[in-house]
Amino acid sequence: MKRKLIIDGNAVYEIDEDCMLKRKIREKEILEEQSMQRKEGQKSSLKNER
Repeated sequence: MKRKLIIDGNAVYEIDEDCMLKRKIREKEILEEQSMQRKEGQKSSLKNER
């Protein structure tokens, strides 16, 4: 497990890099899924206009 310490004045933060990577991947998957849903919604609205 990789960890990073960040010291900011009197505050100390410990960052779990593996956890952050998993979170970033999950967020990217969610954004891609939302983008696909929007595209499908646009296609169906165009069909309804015809």
